Amino acid sequence: MTRIVTRPDFDGIVCAAMILEALESEINTTDSENIPILWLEPSQVQHGDADIKEGDIMANLPFDPRCSVWFDHHVSNDRNHDVEGLFRIAPSAAGLVYEYYKEKGMINRDFDELIKETDIIDAALLSRDQVLYPEAYPYVLLSMTVKNRNDSDPPYWMRLVDLLRSSSIENIHKDNEVTKRCQKVIEENRLYEDILKKYTQIHGNICVTDFRSLEKAPSGNRFLPYSIFSDCVASMKIRYDHRDKNIVLVSIGKSIFKDGFNINIGKLLARYGGGGHAGAGGCSMEKSVAQKNIDEIIEIMKKSNQEQYL
Repeated sequence: MTRIVTRPDFDGIVCAAMILEALESEINTTDSENIPILWLEPSQVQHGDADIKEGDIMANLPFDPRCSVWFDHHVSNDRNHDVEGLFRIAPSAAGLVYEYYKEKGMINRDFDELIKETDIIDAALLSRDQVLYPEAYPYVLLSMTVKNRNDSDPPYWMRLVDLLRSSSIENIHKDNEVTKRCQKVIEENRLYEDILKKYTQIHGNICVTDFRSLEKAPSGNRFLPYSIFSDCVASMKIRYDHRDKNIVLVSIGKSIFKDGFNINIGKLLARYGGGGHAGAGGCSMEKSVAQKNIDEIIEIMKKSNQEQYL
């Protein structure tokens, strides 16, 4: 059985939509329920917790040798695998999926706009206006509705997979569930600035936001720290995994507005069992070693202008 295995972020959802589009003629369906989608976080693959099988098409995730097709674009992932698919450092994994299947003649509809916007969002090629006012940019706002926090989220991911294949962005935003989630994102973003200021400390030119003292980490615009803490060249966010308080999640990003951070974040976090892009990445850590690792990472980040850390 063919399954799509991808990550539950906006890039992963677009990957799933493009793979389904390519397979449509082979499985003779336009309904995503007829081909399973397995949603995984990168750490599940990296730690060997993913049930990958022959026939699986993986996208936007680290490589697993049991899969049959693999697409990825993260600098921290090993690209030397003899497997069907496409690996290249690129703005999005969805762009590689689209390129691959379009060249094979398996995608005949025009998704150029969707892929262009996915590239911009996943590579964080956003303007200050897009960061401060995402509600004025339909794709940016839609991407912010993709979360992994409770049981209502996976059905929503599936809903977006179908909507992105069949509807314009204008009509997607008319969907009742999309509208509801967009309004919630807008409200969360309004509150998030004050929350960031309360729970963020500045270490040199790095802003570190620590939500571990909260029962539930708040949601909000992940690009907002680069606007609020404009002198910082990078940000770190720390919180507990909402499913397991013994796991600490760390996300790091390079400022999209200020230069001066020379570390490859994906490669840095690969040392700690994570990974990502040159400009952003994440990892999960056992609570017992998390603070030690976090302190080490902060010290490395503070020295980002030194050659040995490039």
